[in-house]
Amino acid sequence: MAASSIAMPSVLAGRAFGQDTPIRFGASISLTGALSGTKNGQIGYELWRDDVNASGGLLGRQVELVLLDDQSSASNIPAIYSALADVEKCDVLFGPYGASLTAPVMPFIKQRDLFMIGMFPLAANEKARHDKFFHSAAWGPNSGTDWARGFFDLAKSVGVKRVAILANDLEFSKNAAVGGAKVAEEYSMEIVFNQSYPPNTSDFSSILRNISAANPDAVFVGSYPADSTAIIHGIREIGLPDSVQIFGGAMIGPQYGSLLSSLGPELNGVVNSHLFAPEPTMQTPEIKKFFDRYVPIAEKQGVDPLGYYVPPFYYVAGQLAAAAITGAGSLDQAAMAAWLHGNTVETIVGPAAFNDIGDWTKRRVLMVQIQNVKGNDLAQFREPGHQVILDPPELKSGEFIHPYNKARAS
Repeated sequence: MAASSIAMPSVLAGRAFGQDTPIRFGASISLTGALSGTKNGQIGYELWRDDVNASGGLLGRQVELVLLDDQSSASNIPAIYSALADVEKCDVLFGPYGASLTAPVMPFIKQRDLFMIGMFPLAANEKARHDKFFHSAAWGPNSGTDWARGFFDLAKSVGVKRVAILANDLEFSKNAAVGGAKVAEEYSMEIVFNQSYPPNTSDFSSILRNISAANPDAVFVGSYPADSTAIIHGIREIGLPDSVQIFGGAMIGPQYGSLLSSLGPELNGVVNSHLFAPEPTMQTPEIKKFFDRYVPIAEKQGVDPLGYYVPPFYYVAGQLAAAAITGAGSLDQAAMAAWLHGNTVETIVGPAAFNDIGDWTKRRVLMVQIQNVKGNDLAQFREPGHQVILDPPELKSGEFIHPYNKARAS
């Protein structure tokens, strides 16, 4: 479907203040389709826009958002970003959500030499090495491998020697699995099972039995929300061997309120990646203010009322772009990129500095363990002690419960 036919109404915040030439920020959002659980990122964009405009805008101009629905389909991405650049005349681009949707836009921005803030793709720029691409998420340097390192550091700390790897055959999960395998090998862990599965897989019983037969000490999983749910349900029915010390890693879904609520105690013991958890080690006035504003909007719109994973980093994307524009003193794409490469930006999630391919120079991917969940009340996940941070060490908020079957019963 052509991008112009799936355009959302532009948010004309700039013109509302009488500016004739607002600075236009363009992005696609998965308002519909399999990735629509991430559409609450729009609230992050809009809170940032409102804050910038309330403070006088950028370069003396107001800010306007142009957001298009990509329908969670990679095939829509090239047309959408061509429309944002050439029809909508956007001055700055934010990427689509995740690795699968970002991959089709990388050749476009490199060929056109465009500045872009990427939204949650893993290892998106390791091949293209485009000097004007930057991550909003704190994956850290060498994100293809170091992104998963926290999981394997924990595994190593409890004597893991044998690892099983299971991954969805989509870009993010494949990248996570490849990176996980490299770290496991670096740590002299034997990979006793390594399998991908089609994205539409819903029955994991035979796969889980094969994993159990391999008798691993750790199970590293790269999955998306639907298959994350199916895998957890499969474990409830089939179980995993007592040898498994740690399970999880790169499962997308347990970060979202909908899955936390629907799966509830079934998630106990899972050690998984995240970017924010409501633990004392992460609470700051800035992030508290963000969520105080986010929650009532999310509840009114019927989207994830927790919003821990996606929305703060959509706000951060705006902060990074604003800092680059202000620092460069213009909308010159090369000058913006040069400034961002050379300076640290204070954001609502902490300081961000970048290497030559736009990765954060400091890894801040969390490994959290879900613990002590009782029932399916979502409110418990607003409290500390249920998404306990185990890694990185400077943010640790509790102790690692293992083996996995013991943690499941916690």
